[in-house]
Amino acid sequence: MTLESEIEEIFKQAFGQSIESRPDQLEAIVELVDGQGRVLVVQRTGWGKSAVYFAATKILRNRGRGPTLIVSPLLALMRDQIASATRFGVRAETFNSNNVDDWKDVHAKISRGEVDALLISPERFNNEDFRKSILIGENLLNQAGLIAVDEAHCISDWGHDFRPDYRRIKDIAASLPPTTPILLTTATANRRVVSDIQEQIGSEIKIFRGNLDRESLHLSSLAESGLGQRLAWLSTNLPKFKESGIIYCLTIRDVELVADWLTSRGINAVGYSGDMESDARIRIEDALKSNDLKAVVATSALGMGYDKPDLGFVVHFQTPSSPVAYYQQVGRAGRAIDSAVAILMSGPEDEEIWDYFLRSTLPIEAHAREVLGAVSKAAMSTPDGWVTPEVVSMEVNMATARVESLLKLLDVEGFLEFRRVQQYGKRMLRLTAKPYVYDQERISNVEAQRLREQEEMREYQTLQSCRMAFLRNSLDDSKIVNCQRCDICTNEKFGDNPTQLEIELANVFINNRPPKISARKKYPNSKWIRENLRNEDGLAICYLGNGEFGKLVLRDKRKQQGVDEKLIAQAIKNLVPVVMANGLAWIAYVPSRNNERPFVQHLAEAIGKALDLPVHAVVAKVRETQPQKNQENSYRQFANVNGAYEIVAPIPAGNVLLVDDIVDSGWTLTEVGSLLRAKGSGLVVPFALARQKG
Repeated sequence: MTLESEIEEIFKQAFGQSIESRPDQLEAIVELVDGQGRVLVVQRTGWGKSAVYFAATKILRNRGRGPTLIVSPLLALMRDQIASATRFGVRAETFNSNNVDDWKDVHAKISRGEVDALLISPERFNNEDFRKSILIGENLLNQAGLIAVDEAHCISDWGHDFRPDYRRIKDIAASLPPTTPILLTTATANRRVVSDIQEQIGSEIKIFRGNLDRESLHLSSLAESGLGQRLAWLSTNLPKFKESGIIYCLTIRDVELVADWLTSRGINAVGYSGDMESDARIRIEDALKSNDLKAVVATSALGMGYDKPDLGFVVHFQTPSSPVAYYQQVGRAGRAIDSAVAILMSGPEDEEIWDYFLRSTLPIEAHAREVLGAVSKAAMSTPDGWVTPEVVSMEVNMATARVESLLKLLDVEGFLEFRRVQQYGKRMLRLTAKPYVYDQERISNVEAQRLREQEEMREYQTLQSCRMAFLRNSLDDSKIVNCQRCDICTNEKFGDNPTQLEIELANVFINNRPPKISARKKYPNSKWIRENLRNEDGLAICYLGNGEFGKLVLRDKRKQQGVDEKLIAQAIKNLVPVVMANGLAWIAYVPSRNNERPFVQHLAEAIGKALDLPVHAVVAKVRETQPQKNQENSYRQFANVNGAYEIVAPIPAGNVLLVDDIVDSGWTLTEVGSLLRAKGSGLVVPFALARQKG
């Protein structure tokens, strides 16, 4: 049997007798198996890139070669890939943070030769235990039959989903035996990204680039509008879509808003973000696949690799900052159905969010040097120079995600090293001897590219030519023709305009929707807060500065002369069901030092009078603190309020409503609530007039 015939037979066994390999699939597999070369596959989402590495794995294993090592960026993607592997008769396993209990079994299977493909995240290359036990102990790198890198655009900082740990693949590739084939796959690589991949993996890499058109996808864009208009459009049109789909938002806060609104309108929708526990995300992914949900409202955490072939729509509640990122997300829809829609919305908040993410993802020289200085300072008090990331976060006033991102970049670039230090029992970091050099030219070029991409998305919003052609051009696709499906080509807008009543209902929902105050369950160091010391989930009236109520809170907070009656009335309206549901018996409040600013006391007393609940001044502030809004991470926020309050009077019996004016990090309410619980109070339910927007 020829190799080509063997490949076709594997495809028929995996997909059915009527299926044949697509153009470039067979050629790529032949190059990997016989040519033992390096291959880059750039093909649209749903083309079958995973089929290339699983078919190649099957053939190489049949020839006695070692297992394939697959680098994959997301747990959701790994789960789909493992399921897909079984169709090819490939035994796939994974090492990841969610299957720690299975690691010994997986290791044993590798030792016995019972694993055909091992899936890992790129971060696993920097895990000392994995390197020692698997890469070195099992000699996996030297014996691997194939190295496959999925979502390979993540290697390049020109890619929209750049992941610093993907840069480690350059060193991995350089260390491999010359006969080990390497496969890289992506749907979103323009010429700049391809050039960067070639520079890192080797200029001799063979490229299979296909047509990036999505024949089933109908693209449309709506004019910029406010939150209420967009919410009303969704509730008007989603019930008319036959299939289920995804609604993308740029922020977690908007995910919660959209999901709550749709639920209130009787639409079966649920929110999804990277902040959720893994088990919850898996349940949502599975519910969407089985069409138990109409829509999942998600951040980009539900992105690369999520595979639901019959996904009928992708709607963007806000506009992504890059055409490539947008193409990648709309590519979730219409993989195995004749027609799917992708609708782009935009709002006045979009560009502020773009700017925030741009500033938070690009390294700033002063920030990098500040982080390195914090490591150096902390190392002076340790015998061997090892320090924890938490110590660094305490020292620098930056958001935790910002600190973690900088530490990751500095590690990948060799200015720091991370390692699990046995005597400390945890991952630590320390400086290396490599002097820090800030790559100003590269960072400036990346920033300029990101700004150009933003400008392209502004152009896309008001485009007067074919939308699919525009996206394909952004990805440097060739032989582009008009799609004849989008709203420009057909001169048809998708969906109906909402009624004025629906828009008014949405605006009322926005104004009256009480923001949640989620109870903190862990300290910044990830240790659990004892359950008997935790608050319950609470609520606020509004977001600070948003709408009529948010502006009233700002005004009254500044004046410190009392609380507007409208705010009190709304507070009572929101609190009545909370008091009833939780059996609240009395009220405590968060005071200022020496009660110099009695605004919160006045608020608590007004609520107590209206709800007929006694107010007890049992909490005192014993030292001054800095405004929490000026503390950029949880470590500093917690340290700012830890020990700043005391219980100074006997605690009444019963569950308590804990009142504050504005909640920012939530650590003040967490600290005071813990003190109340420790002194014998019942359940503590927090309430504030407003939440910071975040």
